[in-house]
This record gives sequence, structure tokens and C-alpha cells, in this order.
Amino acid sequence: MKVHLVSGGCGFVGRNMVKRLLKTTNDKIFVVDDLSVGTHPSTWIENFSSKIFKDIEIIGSDERIYFWKGDFRNILFYMRQNPTYIQSEYNLKFERFSNVFHFAAIVGGRAKIEGDPMMVALDLSIDAEFFYWICQHKPERVLYPSSSAAYPIDLQSTDYAIALSEGDIDFKKNLGTPDMTYGWSKLTGEFLAQIAAKHYGVSVTCIRPFSGYGEDQDLTYPVPSIALRAARKDNPFEVWGSGKQGRDFVHIDDVIDCIMMAMDNIHDGSAINIGSGKLTSFLELIEIFSKIAGYTPEIKPLLDKPVGVHSRYANMDYVNNKYGWKPKISVEEGMRRVYEKALERLKNE
Repeated sequence: MKVHLVSGGCGFVGRNMVKRLLKTTNDKIFVVDDLSVGTHPSTWIENFSSKIFKDIEIIGSDERIYFWKGDFRNILFYMRQNPTYIQSEYNLKFERFSNVFHFAAIVGGRAKIEGDPMMVALDLSIDAEFFYWICQHKPERVLYPSSSAAYPIDLQSTDYAIALSEGDIDFKKNLGTPDMTYGWSKLTGEFLAQIAAKHYGVSVTCIRPFSGYGEDQDLTYPVPSIALRAARKDNPFEVWGSGKQGRDFVHIDDVIDCIMMAMDNIHDGSAINIGSGKLTSFLELIEIFSKIAGYTPEIKPLLDKPVGVHSRYANMDYVNNKYGWKPKISVEEGMRRVYEKALERLKNE
């Protein structure tokens, strides 16, 4: 029997990964989330049903999802104390986890990254305990999601901005300064991934997603928030900063596709970009949504809001050329999907 572990499995990326595994495999999935940001599986699993067994929920008529609510570090502690804790506690007969997807993290939009950087730094604790555990457990394959925030911020400024390439982070050279405590923690996680692969023989894949978005993303993130304001036909239309700052937006379906491709091909802890390779400013994003909504609003800059780096987008040449991977969903198509979801949210308000 194959069992996959998804930490942070109720967050935006985590739940989309769980849904993909449900669709493409017949395996069981052990999901851990404290629901501080994520939403309970009852809100995103179709035909939801569950039963309580000890301190977990077993979800679905086929009983494929085992949901443990709590801090991921706690269950890591239990598994360190007893390597077969999950197998024995919940009658799951497997030797080791197949795929381990580590999405548990202190996450949030720009307000969280700049507003509470010390809380974000707790990611260092989560990741250190995680990597220590996988080096003992030796799962078949591990995914560590790093971030585009790991790239040096001096390559993303108003005066000097380039498409960021994997080689712009080289652990044998000067690493530069990543973006706040979030960037530092992800950079450290990448280093631990390489240590786990080289010194402990663990198959680890790292990814650096750029600005992932999707229909079910939390409103603390810019894309669904801007879509909802467009659906309301806000006028004036508020934008954080000047709106000229740009990001590389990539749809969650493409992110999941690229993750699965990467795990099939990368095992040494090295990292690849996941992005569209296209820079889109927030003013352009507002223009896309307002065009879909059928109006032309006045733009109201909010210059007192945190905006982060000026320009962050991926150079996708390495992934395109080596693995033949490109995103399938255009920014325009993806944003239309998000807008349609915003209309649903508006009706339910």
C-alpha cells in the first residue's frame, strides 16, 4: 500500500496537491494541517464524509484521506520518538511514505512577510525538524517548496531587474540577500535539502514557485482580492504602492504539473523555477480584471502599503530546455477563472 504525506495539506497549494493525488492515484494520503490558514477538507473535498478514529478524521467513502489537525512539528516529534507511530496508531500498513510534500509553513501575503517577520521566521524551526525527520525515515521522494523570495533582492530593484535564473543562487558563492525572513528561511531549506540528498541519500526535489494563484486562493493574496474588487466594480480601484511593481503569475494547475514533473527528474535537492517567464505589473492585472468586468476604473495608489521588491519574474529557459515544460494556462485565461470565482463569492456575501 502506498501512503503519501502532505504537510500543510489544507492550504492553497497543499489542498490542490491532495486533490490531484485523489484524481491521479488510488493511494492513501495522510494530511497534516493546523488550519491556522488552511480550510477544513469539508470545504474542498467533493461528496465529503468522514468518521473519527482516535484523534484523526478518515475522509471519504473510500477512506483514502487521513486528516490529522495540529502543528506539523508535533507529529514530527511523535514520529521521531516512535518511527512507526502513524502505522501503529492508525492501523496503516506501510513501511515508509512514498511521496512527502512539505507545504507546512507560516504563510501569508506581503502584509504578513513585512508585518510579522519574526513569526515568519518560525519556518526555520518547521523545516529543520522536517529535514531531520526525513533523513531518519527515508521516504521514497520528498518535495521541498522553496520560493522566488530566496533570490537576491538586488536583482529585483527599480533600477536593476532581470529574469531570475536558477544559477542566480549558488551555494558555493556569495548568495546575496533574500527577501526578509521568509526568503532567508527558504534559502536555508534549500541548503538542508542538498545536505539531505548528498549526505543521507534522500531523494529531494526543490522548487521556486513565483506568484502562484488560483480560484480557491485566500483573499489575503493579491490576485483573488483584486478580482473581487473588479467583480464589485470598485471605483476608484485601490492598488498597493504605485501598482508598477510586477510579478510572474502562474496558475496553480501548472504549478502542480511542474511539481510532478520535477519529482520524476530531480533527486539531488537542486531547485527549479516555476513561473510563466512573463512580468505582469499590478496595474496590468487591474486592467485585465476591469476589462473582464466591463468598466474602466480610476486607479488610487496606496503608497503607505507594503509592496516588496519592484520586479520579480522567472527565467524559464532551463526548465523549458532541459525538461520541455511550459505552463499551459495563460495569464488571461487564468485570471478569467479567478474572476468567475470572485463573482460566486460576491453572490454569497
